Order: sequence, then structure tokens, then C-alpha cells
Amino acid sequence: MDSLSQFNRVAGAGVQARFDEGLRRHMLGIYRNMGIGLALTGLVALAVANTPALAALIFGTPLKWVAMLAPLAFVMFFTFRIERMTTAGARTAFFAFAAVMGVSMASIFLVFTGTSIAMAFFTAAAMFAGLSLWGYTTRKDLTGLGSFMMIGLIAVIVASLVNLFLGSSLLQMGLSVIGVIVFAGLTAWDTQRLKSEYIAYAGTQAAEKLAIMGALSLYLNLINMFQLLLGLMGERE
Repeated sequence: MDSLSQFNRVAGAGVQARFDEGLRRHMLGIYRNMGIGLALTGLVALAVANTPALAALIFGTPLKWVAMLAPLAFVMFFTFRIERMTTAGARTAFFAFAAVMGVSMASIFLVFTGTSIAMAFFTAAAMFAGLSLWGYTTRKDLTGLGSFMMIGLIAVIVASLVNLFLGSSLLQMGLSVIGVIVFAGLTAWDTQRLKSEYIAYAGTQAAEKLAIMGALSLYLNLINMFQLLLGLMGERE
């Protein structure tokens, strides 16, 4: 091997190593933001649930609708405003969303036992970890899976709205099972998508904002899996 070829090989290896390190930092940043968001949600939910006067004010009055719908409003805010926000602003908005989600989820501590909540969360967390790792490491293109799961998500949402009028417990159980599968698939797909986005936007400010949106996507996948599993396996007070 001549000296030029050896130089090119070493230089190429150096570039690849720097890229791999950047990707690793990017993904760890996503998981770190997600983890902080989850911790904030849990702390706020516990604080509200353990303050009887506050819990009664929120869930015993029409304010419960505000608590239920506020997270959706935050997601829509993210979707339409992320392009105009700074990275710091997007991160602050994500943590504010996580806190509002905590208020919304405080009711689970009033309905389910602590043991069943812990069991459902750790089950969801284990599923999430395995699926996210698979999405990160697999060489298979998961675009088709993601598209299929998005269709499934829309179908579950529509069927759930219909079941508000039907009140079928059997249908609700079936939708919960399908919902867990859908968010499991979305976890793997989102992880691969976030990895691909870094490849496209590495080194730009857009990559930093995408990391915040990525944390939101993965956060929602885990939270929804947790809530669905809790509905399936949770023991009520």
C-alpha cells in the first residue's frame, strides 16, 4: 500500500470516528432530555396526587378538561412553532409540556395502586429500551413499518373516539393491546429516524432542535405504552 492510500485510509477512519462520536452524543442528548422530561412528569404527578385540595380542584371540577387537553395543545404548539424557536426555547417548552403532562397524569395515582403503576412503568421502560436499541442498531429500513404504525395509530384514535359512545370494555381492551403494539413499532422507527436525521443535519442548528423534537417523540411513545399497559394490567385502588 502506497503512502497516499494509507493516508486516505487513516483520514477516512478519523472522519468516521468523529461522526460516530457526534452521533453518540446526539442520541445521548435525546435520551437525556427525554429522561429529564419523564422525571419531571412523575414528580409533578406525585405532587398533585399527594395534595388532596389541589387534586380535588383539578379533577373534581371542569378544570379536569383543561388538564386532559393541555398536553395536546402543547404538542400542537411544538409542531407549528418549532421552526421559529431557539434551541433553548424549544427545550424549555418541552420541559413545560412534561410538567403539564404530570398534572394530567396525576389521576392515575388516585385510581391505581402504586405497585401496579410501578409494574406497568418498568414493563413499558424495558420494552422501550429493547425496541429503541433495535431501531438504532438494525440495518433494516423501518420506513415501511413506521408508515404502517402511523396508520394503525390513526385507526386506534378513531376507534377510541367511537368507543366513547359505545362504552365497550372488550373493544377498549383490544384497542389497548393494539395501541401497545403501535407505540412499540413507533419507538423502533422513531429511533432509526432520529439517527438518519443526524446524518442529514449533523453540525447544524437544525440538528439541535431535532434532538428536542426527538426527545418529545420518544417520550410520547413511552408514556403512551405505559398508560395502555396500566389500563390492561393495573390494579385499581
